[in-house]
Amino acid sequence: MINYAQEANRVKAYGVNELRKMYLDFFESKDHLKLNSFSLIPLNDKSLLLINSGMAPLKPYFTGQEIPPRKRITTCQKCIRTGDIENVGKTARHGTFFEMLGNFSFGDYFKTEAIHWSWEFLTEVVGLDGDRLYPSVYLEDDDAFDIWNKKIGIPVDRIFRFGKEDNFWEHGAGPCGPCSEIYYDRGEKYGCGKPDCTVGCDCDRYIEIWNNVFTQFEGDGNGNYTELSNKNIDTGMGLERLATVVQDVDSIFDVDTIKALRDKVCEIAGVTYKKDARADISIRLVADHIRSVTFMIADGIIPSNEGRGYVLRRLLRRAARHGRLLGVKDLFLATLSTEVIEGSRDGYPELEEKKDYILKLLTIEEDNFNKTIDQGLCILAELEEAMVKKGVKTLSGEDAFKLYDTYGFPLDLTREILEEKGLFIDEDGFKQAMKIQRETARNARAVTNYMGEDETVYQQLNPGLTSVFIGYDNVTYTSEITALTTESEVVKELIAGQAGTIFVEKTPFYATSGGQVADTGIITAADAEFEVEDTIKLSGGKIGHIGKVTKGMFKVSDKVDLAVDQERRQAIGKNHSATHLLQKALRLVLGPHVEQAGSLVTSDRLRFDFTHFSALSKEEIQKVEEIVNEEIAKSLSVHTDIMSVEDAKKTGAMALFGEKYGDKVRVVSMGDFSRELCGGTHVSNTGVILVFKIVSETGVAAGVRRIEAITASGVFSYYREIEEELHLAAKAAKTEPVMLVRRIEALQDEIRALHSDNEKLKNKLAKDALGDVMNQVTEVKGVKLLAAKVPDVDMNGLRNLGDQLKEKLGDGVIILASAMGDRANLIAMATDHAMAKGAHAGNLIKELAALVGGGGGGRPNMAQAGGKNPAGIDFVVKKAPEALESQIK
Repeated sequence: MINYAQEANRVKAYGVNELRKMYLDFFESKDHLKLNSFSLIPLNDKSLLLINSGMAPLKPYFTGQEIPPRKRITTCQKCIRTGDIENVGKTARHGTFFEMLGNFSFGDYFKTEAIHWSWEFLTEVVGLDGDRLYPSVYLEDDDAFDIWNKKIGIPVDRIFRFGKEDNFWEHGAGPCGPCSEIYYDRGEKYGCGKPDCTVGCDCDRYIEIWNNVFTQFEGDGNGNYTELSNKNIDTGMGLERLATVVQDVDSIFDVDTIKALRDKVCEIAGVTYKKDARADISIRLVADHIRSVTFMIADGIIPSNEGRGYVLRRLLRRAARHGRLLGVKDLFLATLSTEVIEGSRDGYPELEEKKDYILKLLTIEEDNFNKTIDQGLCILAELEEAMVKKGVKTLSGEDAFKLYDTYGFPLDLTREILEEKGLFIDEDGFKQAMKIQRETARNARAVTNYMGEDETVYQQLNPGLTSVFIGYDNVTYTSEITALTTESEVVKELIAGQAGTIFVEKTPFYATSGGQVADTGIITAADAEFEVEDTIKLSGGKIGHIGKVTKGMFKVSDKVDLAVDQERRQAIGKNHSATHLLQKALRLVLGPHVEQAGSLVTSDRLRFDFTHFSALSKEEIQKVEEIVNEEIAKSLSVHTDIMSVEDAKKTGAMALFGEKYGDKVRVVSMGDFSRELCGGTHVSNTGVILVFKIVSETGVAAGVRRIEAITASGVFSYYREIEEELHLAAKAAKTEPVMLVRRIEALQDEIRALHSDNEKLKNKLAKDALGDVMNQVTEVKGVKLLAAKVPDVDMNGLRNLGDQLKEKLGDGVIILASAMGDRANLIAMATDHAMAKGAHAGNLIKELAALVGGGGGGRPNMAQAGGKNPAGIDFVVKKAPEALESQIK
């Protein structure tokens, strides 16, 4: 009989950060290459919005599209899953953010080593009791069963065989195979008490902590499998789940790093965990969601209303709302995020590097939400009240969309609030109302193949085929053709008139990447010519030259001459180098929080997106321009060094937000002014840029600004166009360019004078058309009402008339209506005395506007509306007394 209390005391309660290091160190000792966690943003994988497993970033290695840097790899991958988001907080099992430990083999070791090492790590490194570990295998996997039984020594009655649903991993067509999971017996205190409780029970006693996937088949998606020649290992173990076992705590919310976060939530809210079940839901939800949003922002994800940005905003706003439910009045997410950064920076140093930006963006987004949530909650409360009066339990999709579109309420937030009161949403109606946004999000994650990409001819190429870019020092080069494709198939030759792609061993052509557009140019052979229209970078280090054969024929193995369009390359280089100068200047003027959030460098302009939280002033833009032009005038030498990422960061080199770098990186320096990690092409000296000019500065997302700028001949063209516009404007104003401002001021004075005369004439005509209407004044429950129609008066005219009539009337309500062409204009005014008796101009207009096919509203003392049905004006005048009567107390 196992003494669970004694066993728990014998296992050291390693912390999350310790366990992560122990795992990675262990597999490094087994000749695995340790890779840092990949970004949460999938690279070239449209099947995912966010990385959701340890193997997801490694899919190109499993499919053979790319050759891995080593056959053995180990990682601790940050992951986000939102499939069960509605259950987060409601149970202690569910969370959106987790870390996945993994060891992977690509055609190297297989079941024997994988099983032995999993057992060794759990029992000898972590110190778990082997008698409390229970492996499971696929029903038909006798190999794995025998390894566990005969080599590890697990008794037959402790090895569980499960079917395909539990122990066979596959995802549509592609690599797949059986798996072997390891369960840990946490003891009776976590059990259900049933006599037949064992592995596979739904209670929390037997918990799965390790899963070895043996990728040994290629599945066609229809249940047919062929044996792979190179078999792979894909291991997954949730770090937080392992910590739960090792620390012998109830759930992931009780492990050391998350408990510290949970305690911080309680401290801010002034509540105690496990005192109130409803409060516990909010505590767990906030603790989970703040982890997700902190890591997402660190990887460069920006809040938006679509794609992964929508996931971020959704999580952030759920956390903010549940903070309110706990009684938190002030902004608090940045404070919690600081706790996340403190607890996780050992494994994820990027959190500390991006700390200022993370906290600033969180604060702005939470503040923006707080500004709208109160108004949105009031609107929702009114809608709930209306539903109760009508006896309905389902909120219309149109109203749910209004909350989303106007007040920033994600659908699940509205649903959550309503579900707490037993109410529902017409979700089909909501989806119809936001069809455009949903289609955009779906396109962002459209699934076609295993990587979510459209099938292309390039996937038929040999995975071992690679290209070397030698364009930093060359714009022409002679190389050998290694592969040719048309738009639909791999071929041995391309002839005149055919469109296709040429691959060579070495190329001077730069492929689109890092925001820089591709080189164009020509490829020639003896009697053949190929016009390169685009250059692309493909998986596995391939570089493809896309274009058309304009004469002759090209064959695989031909020696060809490659020539880049040098003038275009030089123009691109000027704009790219200017982008580096711009980023440094922005940091000097605005602060160190400025980070690159995207860029586009072409031959005629540059676009630079950066993290900042307000529009730049005229003075700030001018200062940035001055700094860049000063550095251009200094003719700084531009040089490149190759070094490790760590050494690059020690030099102060700027890295791209969320970018994944290899072991060695290029560091581009411009004198001592700018130093960045960059793989693009540049000028040799900043003086070549000549001049720099910002042409626009706008906002593109929350916390992200965009600058568009031009350099060199582009600036001269820009000013030439402005000069031409100036001459055309002067000609239209019948003056000379030097006198244009004075001429415009004189014309404005004339226009103002004419406008004043026109308004006076319109007022006189309106009064004449209305005539003496004071005899039309009636009394409704002690409140005087003047309701009248007047022909051909616009809204301004009606307001002036209303003010004049209000003076004559003294106290009361005035309603005026006028038809202008096919439009109807309405205005209502109420004096203080009338409002005291219940009159409300805004509500009057809202009711009467429907009679002219329109809508409107306004304040209690004045409101206006327009409509498309002027024929209803007589009904407005007739209905006015009745509408007012319903308001008077």
